Amino acid sequence: MKIIQVKRKTSYEKIHSVKMGELTSKVTHIKKYLFGLPIKTLHKYRETYYGEVKDYKDCILFV
Repeated sequence: MKIIQVKRKTSYEKIHSVKMGELTSKVTHIKKYLFGLPIKTLHKYRETYYGEVKDYKDCILFV
């Protein structure tokens, strides 16, 4: 078992953007793990409706 690992996980989340309204898109989280427990999210990005990859801070979460 490795002490420190970096894993990437993709999931679908509902996003709300001002221009397009509610949208379901793929969101990828890159996290750092210590002994299998998540410590920190290093980066978070999403795939847009048109296939572009954008930083997650550009969108507003719809809760």
